[in-house]
Amino acid sequence: MSKSLLSLAVTAFILGGCSLIPDYQTPDAPVAAQWPQGPAYSPTESANVAAAEQGWRQFFQDPALQQLIQTALVNNRDLKVAALNIDAYRAQYRIQRADLFPAVSANGNGSRQRLPGNLSQTGDAEITSQYSATLGVSAYELDLFGRVRSLTEQQLEIYLSSEEARRSTQIALVASVANAYFTWQADQDLLKLTEDTLKTYEQSYALTLRSNEVGVASALDLSQARTSVEGARVKLAQYQRLVAQDQNSLAVLLGTGVPDNLPAAKDLDSDLLAEVPAGLPSDVLHRRPDIQEAEHLLKAANANIGAARAAFFPSISLTANAGTISPDMGGLFKGGSGTWLFQPQINLPIFNAGALRASLDYSKIQKDINVAKYEKTIQTAFQEVSDGLAARKTFNEQLQAQRDLVSANQDYYRLAERRYRIGVDSNLTFLDAQRQLFNSQQSLITDRLSQLVSEVNLYKALGGGWYEQTGQAQQQAAAESSKG
Repeated sequence: MSKSLLSLAVTAFILGGCSLIPDYQTPDAPVAAQWPQGPAYSPTESANVAAAEQGWRQFFQDPALQQLIQTALVNNRDLKVAALNIDAYRAQYRIQRADLFPAVSANGNGSRQRLPGNLSQTGDAEITSQYSATLGVSAYELDLFGRVRSLTEQQLEIYLSSEEARRSTQIALVASVANAYFTWQADQDLLKLTEDTLKTYEQSYALTLRSNEVGVASALDLSQARTSVEGARVKLAQYQRLVAQDQNSLAVLLGTGVPDNLPAAKDLDSDLLAEVPAGLPSDVLHRRPDIQEAEHLLKAANANIGAARAAFFPSISLTANAGTISPDMGGLFKGGSGTWLFQPQINLPIFNAGALRASLDYSKIQKDINVAKYEKTIQTAFQEVSDGLAARKTFNEQLQAQRDLVSANQDYYRLAERRYRIGVDSNLTFLDAQRQLFNSQQSLITDRLSQLVSEVNLYKALGGGWYEQTGQAQQQAAAESSKG
């Protein structure tokens, strides 16, 4: 028996290198080699630190926002689910990998039976006993054509994709917290602006009411002044609602309530974000975790083709055990009580109505689907970065123009108010100046919010938000190189 097992093991070892997985080749990126150029884009400059390696504490320069991001990374439920998915896929990989090795088990049995005399051969009641102890392997598949190894590699790639999915979730979470925080800050500024404007409108309305009572202002002037007051009240209710909803949305991202002990927040007009280096498109392809996730899933589909191909070939399973058996406990391990079993089994597919061919076709189609998803992920990443680069220059120009517009409307408002007070112009001109100033101030806040959101989204599109400190990327790379 030992020679048979040895020869079978040698044969399995020799054939064990057989694999029917197709040679994997990374698909060509269906995007340009450079970022778009044109009037909307600033010239891209190289930087010492890539955006993906820039720590979020260096990028986000508001202490209150830094604390909120730290809180979200500890308590956010989506991030916890992503981490648990890694553990789940790791367990599935370990389960599948265990099939590469034989499962050895020990078994002990004992029985004692009384047989009535009318059923025994001697006519007397008989008592029989049997005891056994065995050590063996049951139904171990010899992976001659790599089916089990293909399935194991598939599970490994799925497990690796889950790690990249967690990175994507964290990067998206960091960006979402920042955008929610800036939106909350902007709506608070809009609420404060509306409160101040409403007070100004109410003062103007009171002045117009007194003028109307003495016959200086007409009923039309009074009605126009009232519309400004009521319009500001509508805006006030709207921004009160938005501020409350913004805080609720932020609390969901944090996974807990918004802390009461936040550091003093910086103004929206201050320097809240560091400069994001764009780098090259090839850098993004290597650093975006969603692209890496898509490629791991593509490799998993490629490995599944090997398993589908191997199903066309014979499969051999082995059951073998050795032990001892005796009619009494005392003689269980005495000489002559040994027993063994060697039971190989071969399964050769002959006719299955095309099921194996259909399974192989399905696995190839799944690979083609994953190729398309991988290419789509790259195209989406390229678009997100390109949009962010276009927004960077144009938002700077738009904000400067909007600030100039606010300044011009402030001059218009002061002149209109002075001319109205001395009776040169009508109340209509003064009210128009008030409305234009209010609208331009609102637009300045919303434009600044849009600029901040676009910069955060560009940081996310470039793969930033995974490291807390900028130096962590270099330290991790140094640690990996030292291990190698």
